[in-house]
Amino acid sequence: MSGIEYPSARRDETHFDDFHGEKVADPYKYLEDPDCEETKEFVDKQNVITRQYIDACKDREKIKQQLTDLWDFPKVSCPAKHGSRYFFYKNTGLQNQSVLYVQDSLESEPKVFLDPNLLSEDGTVSLKQVKWSYDGSLLAYGLSQSGSDWSSIKIKKVETGEDYPESLDKIKFSSVAWTHDNKGFFYSCYPLHDESKATGKDTASAQNQKLYYHVVGTTQDQDVLCVEFPENPKWMVGCEVSDCGHYVLVSVHTDCKYNTVYYCNLTEAWKEGVKEKLVITPLVPEKFEADYDYVTNVGGKFYYHTNKNAKRFKLVCIDSANPDVANWQDIIPEHEKDVLEWASAVAGDKLVTCYMQDVKNVMQLRSLSGEVVHKFDLAIGSVTGFRGDIRHSEMFYSFSSQIVPGTIYHVDLSNSAVNQKVHYETKVNNFNSEDFKVEQVFYPSKDGTKVPMFITMRKDFVPDGTSGCMLYGYGGFSISSTPSFSIAQTYFVQHFGIWVTANIRGGGEYGEAWSDAGRKMNLQTCLTDFQCAAEYLIQEKYVDKSKLVIYGGSHGGMLVGACTNQRPDLYAASVAAVGVMDMLRFHKYTIGYAWVSNYGCSDDKEFYDNLIKISPLHNIKVPESGAYPAVLLLTGDHDDRVVPSHTLKYVATLQHTMAQAPNQDKPLLVRVDTKAGHGAGKPSSKKIDELTDMYSFFVQAIQMHYRD
Repeated sequence: MSGIEYPSARRDETHFDDFHGEKVADPYKYLEDPDCEETKEFVDKQNVITRQYIDACKDREKIKQQLTDLWDFPKVSCPAKHGSRYFFYKNTGLQNQSVLYVQDSLESEPKVFLDPNLLSEDGTVSLKQVKWSYDGSLLAYGLSQSGSDWSSIKIKKVETGEDYPESLDKIKFSSVAWTHDNKGFFYSCYPLHDESKATGKDTASAQNQKLYYHVVGTTQDQDVLCVEFPENPKWMVGCEVSDCGHYVLVSVHTDCKYNTVYYCNLTEAWKEGVKEKLVITPLVPEKFEADYDYVTNVGGKFYYHTNKNAKRFKLVCIDSANPDVANWQDIIPEHEKDVLEWASAVAGDKLVTCYMQDVKNVMQLRSLSGEVVHKFDLAIGSVTGFRGDIRHSEMFYSFSSQIVPGTIYHVDLSNSAVNQKVHYETKVNNFNSEDFKVEQVFYPSKDGTKVPMFITMRKDFVPDGTSGCMLYGYGGFSISSTPSFSIAQTYFVQHFGIWVTANIRGGGEYGEAWSDAGRKMNLQTCLTDFQCAAEYLIQEKYVDKSKLVIYGGSHGGMLVGACTNQRPDLYAASVAAVGVMDMLRFHKYTIGYAWVSNYGCSDDKEFYDNLIKISPLHNIKVPESGAYPAVLLLTGDHDDRVVPSHTLKYVATLQHTMAQAPNQDKPLLVRVDTKAGHGAGKPSSKKIDELTDMYSFFVQAIQMHYRD
């Protein structure tokens, strides 16, 4: 046994849930209530033993200091032009939150415009929903507390920095779309939600989101209700105002996968002022069967990036006067292999298109008819930022890879010849790209499918199985794990070994077919791909399993939890951050119902039969080997996306099952951060502390060698 005395959590052996006639025990259901005294006591006791274990690491202070030194470099975003000014974010190095700066020109001295670090002593207030008015004179910005998805929107005058008195509340998963008269904007909120519980610790399901219009200088109770779907309380609604300013384009989602689109001509609907609900007309089929992202429009003809009848996406033109699918015009047809990730309109009559080609980006400049007029020269890596506007004859983009910290380019589009130059080049202390290298390999999964995987290493790395290895995976929600610079990754490679990212199915690396192959009834394929990645690394001598760590967050936390259950013999340690561990009940809390598109739902017998075999919480048992690897679970007390009870119930069950197992010599711990949410807006200081604890855990639990 590990010698750790785990806190005992009360088990209610009488509580069962009924799923299609099957009784499923839920003895720790009370841990779903974050305000329950038993829950608070359980969290406090778990944090005490975790803190004691990690603080005993002899290298912890050295790890923290060297990680802090590496973190301490300026981080700058692409500038964006609004009105006559340029705005960008900058973090001088160790600031908890990045600061918004303003410049009169690209050559002028930047000035601080909005510093969220001044809004809290500990840096836990962060910016969200930042959107300028059409003329750039006003800024609507959201503020979030402690990493919560909830936010409040305020409005600032750009010229003076003065805020208007109103605050818009009950905001969650909202876009902001200004009308071109600069008088107000559309936003989404949950008006029926109890405002006192919109704090980040509420677990109630968020329902009945509605679209409103706010006139600057008025109170929220005067806002005009524009769109609602009371018969469908789980529908989520957002909108954009068209480039010409005449139309509002309303996008409706039921979950994280597909949407449908409606439109309304504002110049006709509100010609006498903002007074009443919008009458919206379908622009695309009223079915949740495809993704539609607005790009631009020419009059009533709308350009959309879509996967409708295109597994790797394409760009289409939809004429609102004749919107039947049969009449859509393919502006950029689906590519035979590459995935069209996004498209953006710039410089009046041009398009920028970005493709994913074997998990690496390529980018072109095109005419509005789709013809390529310029190919950007990109190395192997990702376009990690883009700022451009149809009104402006310039654009900015940033590029990085695992070993290139990031370069921002300014592109002049005012002439037929594209003129590009470096605007900003990131310099990282104690890091030299020449000391590192990246390999991309394609390993076989169980069914023979070749799965891409990036391996980042020092150039002096020797594949003899003696170095540590961090295997990272996500593989869900059509999200791609693209190559980009990460301080966490860089530090690990500098001091421990190799960092590996497996581009498993369920992600979006090769479009819809790749995503579909790892979701819903195919969810096990996502897990199998990840396990085969581990087997490949061991087989090819990149690592010995005694030094192999698996890591993932959110959906990736579920991935790690499930793979730890299924193949505990394959890894030395696992780290699951903010994971979806209870796959039978996830849809009952906050926004969990939106994940049904990826997992299915236990309310459906077919999906229940699949999920009960995968759900991390429901598949913990003493393995044949008699032991689990070292386990570190991470969550935040204000995570209102994947609520903390997923992690708490999992660790309680894991400790109950394995604590007395004679072969369980590795720790099974949880770290619950305070005033922290799912990850967005987390202060730099908290990020550094979390990584320090994670790396110290490896040194303590599996004796991973720390290299100075």
